[in-house]
Amino acid sequence: MTPHEAYIREAVALAEANVASGGAPYGAVIVRDGAVLVRAANTVHATNDPSAHAEMVALREASRLLGRRDLSDCVMYASGRPCPMCHAAMRLAGFKQGYFAFSAEEAERHGAGSAGIYAELCLPLDAQPMRLSHIRPEGEAPYAAWAARRKT
Repeated sequence: MTPHEAYIREAVALAEANVASGGAPYGAVIVRDGAVLVRAANTVHATNDPSAHAEMVALREASRLLGRRDLSDCVMYASGRPCPMCHAAMRLAGFKQGYFAFSAEEAERHGAGSAGIYAELCLPLDAQPMRLSHIRPEGEAPYAAWAARRKT
């Protein structure tokens, strides 16, 4: 068994244990320098936080442990394909690699997963089920001030 397979099996075992304790079927493992840094399961059921997916819980803990938001030297292993939120968070954290065990389509067949959300996000804004509208106020956006502050 390769290390990748071992870490995926760990993520799946976390998902299975989470189901047994009343949670959703998702687990995640973050590896850094060939060692497990964080193990996490989806905690939405316990926290009522809709963003408490296994990958997000793991990512938050890894950032806390390392004292930084750049996780580009880490690898994510997830029991299921990361949803759009988790995928985007992984990108924002700098992950260069990630692996998952089960597809979003497979999860969707059992009432879990986010395959539909992936498809919806590819639609134009006005065709998506959640209405997101652009309202541009007068004045300057805060981006230039932020960029200037970063240069000092």
